[in-house]
Order: sequence, then structure tokens, then C-alpha cells
Amino acid sequence: MMVASVIWKIFQCLVGFYLVWPSLLSLLWRLRRRTTHLRSTGTPQDTDFAIIVTAYEQTHTLPAVVSSILQSNYSNYHVYVVADKCDITGLDFGSQNVSLLRPAETLGSNTKSHFYAIDRFVRPHTHLTIIDSDNLVHPEYLNELVFVLQQGFQAVQGVREAKNLDTTYACLDAARDIYYHHYDGKLLFESGSSATLAGSGMAFSVPLYKACLQNNPVEGAGFDKVLQAAIVGRDLRIAFAESAIVYDEKTSRSDQLVQQRSRWINTWFKYFSLGFSLVGKGIKNSSLNQLLFGITLLRPPLFIFILLSALCLLINLLVSPLTSLIWLLAFMIFIYGFYSALSKPTTDRRIYKSLKNIPNFMYYQLLSLLKIRKANKISVATKHYHSRSIDKLNEEK
Repeated sequence: MMVASVIWKIFQCLVGFYLVWPSLLSLLWRLRRRTTHLRSTGTPQDTDFAIIVTAYEQTHTLPAVVSSILQSNYSNYHVYVVADKCDITGLDFGSQNVSLLRPAETLGSNTKSHFYAIDRFVRPHTHLTIIDSDNLVHPEYLNELVFVLQQGFQAVQGVREAKNLDTTYACLDAARDIYYHHYDGKLLFESGSSATLAGSGMAFSVPLYKACLQNNPVEGAGFDKVLQAAIVGRDLRIAFAESAIVYDEKTSRSDQLVQQRSRWINTWFKYFSLGFSLVGKGIKNSSLNQLLFGITLLRPPLFIFILLSALCLLINLLVSPLTSLIWLLAFMIFIYGFYSALSKPTTDRRIYKSLKNIPNFMYYQLLSLLKIRKANKISVATKHYHSRSIDKLNEEK
């Protein structure tokens, strides 16, 4: 009984820690908040971008994303569209600044698609930026990346704003992204650590990307998890560029949500242990960057630690009412932190209205949890349903 009691207390401490982690990070951010002042490493046009757009099976969104890129207010770039297992009949972007690549054999992997493009660069680019086929790119996206890269950073994560808020699921998906952008992006970076990578809307120096992944192929989802761990493992920081915006399609259907989340949850279970290595390096190297980032990687997906926290609260109502009050306080702290992340003038009112449906959203994520063993067999890419142009999106906004 003594051992079980100790294990139970340790379990509660670990779960409870991540419930209040956002507020702890906010406190650290207030204590350490500062602006990094580094000398520029060159003129803006010295940054030559390879823009890699990856598509799998679907091509209907490619004209819109390429068109948005070609409207960029920055000229030193070349676009590489890797159409893996796609029918590219009739697909023509009408620009010499775009290379359409169709692998002879199915790659079925983000990193394989990226290196397929890298091996076919038309010139030696200094940096690459990764864009999903369902994204749209803000005209100032590249300029904002350049501004941060010129501060001396080799890796940058931008912001993935919602391209669609057409359903409750899409709104809740957008709310989740705002939460993570705030804590895992802005606050984590400005506290002296690194922003977590989000899979697209990110840029790297070409040598760094190749050094991290060329001899470390990643099958299935999760290349961004391996990449960010490799970068921070070198004690380099991933900058957060909150004005470098790409518009990302949010999950608008329940089946789409279940399939996408099953892959994401599977990815966390597969790679969360990388956090232990970074925590160890952070302690050994006295590196706040590695320590904070390692702690962040060890955190379970949002719905999992919320459900575990609720379970702890309910059990303590029966066995330790005083402890249940502590859990209730921790929940209040978390809810305050969640709403703090969303409380921005730019947050769409539809997102606030959707919050009452969080239990339903979590139900479908529980279904996703039951399917994680088959996650990578379902599909290697999320199906996309929105192919609106950047001009249409700007009209709607």
C-alpha cells in the first residue's frame, strides 16, 4: 500500500505539473522577457529561399497555394512542388519560378519529398521553407522570415492561422492552435528556449536541415518532432516569427478529425521520449533552451492531460477532499491560462462560441486514441476540402 500511495502521488504531481505549466511559463516569460539584438548577417536579398510544397494524392489545392506564393512581396525564391503519388495531368503554374516534380515511385514521406526537391535545386539556395499543399501564404511571409533569419537564427517557425472556420470542429482546431502558438511559440521562445515546430510555415538554413535529417529518415508522420529535437539538441534556438503567416486548413469534419489526430497522437507516443534526452542535456549543459524544450516535449497532448487531471480530481473527491480542492484550483489556473491565450483582438468570435463544444471535440480525440496503432496505415496525409485562393480568403477576412 505504501508503494502504491507513493506512485499515486508521483502520478498526480506529474499530471498536475502540466496543468499549471502554462502559468509557470507565463511567469518565467515575464521575468525573462527581452528582445534579442543581434547584428544582421547580410542584406535581405542574400536570403535565397527554396519553397518546398508537398502534396500526396491530392492536387486540387496546389494552384491556390502556388498562386499565393507567387504574390509574395519578396523575389529571391524558387518553388518546388513535389507531387507524390499524384496525377499531374494538366497541372501548369505558368511561371519559370516553379518546378513541378513528380517522383517515379511513391515516396510516402515528408522528408523523402523534401530531399527529393533538395536533390533537384535549380541553384544552391541558402534557406528552405516548408509549405503544405493546403496552406496559403501571406504576401509578407517571406519578408517576415528574412527579418528573423537576419537576426542570426538558423531555424524559424511562423504562425499557421485558420484558413477556414466553417464548422465547430474547425473553430476548436483553431482555438487549439492559438493556445499552442502562444505558449509553445511566443512564450517559450521569448523565455529563452525554442518555439516548437508545426509541420509547415517554417524555415531553416539548408545546411542545418540536411545535417539534421539527411541521415535520419523519418517514416510516417512526425518529421518535425525529430527535426526540432535535433536542432535543440545542438543547443540552437528555433525562433518564433509571429508575423510570418501561412493560412492552414483546419479540420472541419469528424472523420477528418479522428484520422488526423490518431496520427498526431501516435507521433507523440513515438517521439515524446526525445524530451528526456533534452532535459538531461539541459541540466548537463546548463542550457535553459534545452531544459524548457525537453519539458515541453514530454507533455502529453492537451486532451490527454486534461482528462487525466479530471480523473485525479474525481478520485480525490472520494479519497481526499482536501487534495481535490488543490486540483480544482489547478483547473482554474489552467482555464485562466487557456482564455489568456485566446484573448486577442484578432481572435474570431466564432472561436469563442465554439468552446462550449469542447467535450464533443474531446470525445472524437478519444476515438482517435483508440486508433493510434493503425494511425499510419489509415493515410499518410489529411484529406483537404478547401481550395479557396488567397484573394478570396482576404475578402472573407
